[in-house]
Amino acid sequence: MKGNGKVIAVNRKARFDYTVDDTYECGIELLGTEVKSFRDGKISFPDAWAEVSGGEVWLNSLRIAENPFSSVFNHNPDRKKKLLLHREEIKRITRKTEEKGYTLIPLSFYFRNGRVKVELGLCRGKKMYDKRADIRERDIKREVSREFRGKLS
Repeated sequence: MKGNGKVIAVNRKARFDYTVDDTYECGIELLGTEVKSFRDGKISFPDAWAEVSGGEVWLNSLRIAENPFSSVFNHNPDRKKKLLLHREEIKRITRKTEEKGYTLIPLSFYFRNGRVKVELGLCRGKKMYDKRADIRERDIKREVSREFRGKLS
């Protein structure tokens, strides 16, 4: 996440399952009741992904819960959401996603200046041995930090 803002949700599993090559900050086109649900943190995106179609970037499988206080004017919780990016960024993303193995994954959602922003990652899937190597590396770091703390006190 660039700069400062109130974090709504972070997709920690995405960094474990994918190697993130590049990140983009983009806006998201929402309805009024969807913004209210975002403020309450009522979103779910374990399988969310984005695609480029027709020169636009769309976010799929992001579930925004319905707001209980907006009866008639509620939104469809499973609709596709349009992401707002500059034209040059969309062209760059299109070229990368046409390569083999790249996909667009939302890494985090946050508020910046009262607007909902998405940190979109250009990701490549990890193999099982890559995941094991990450776990091993994390365990080694944890052991080293424990030893330093033990020696300092």
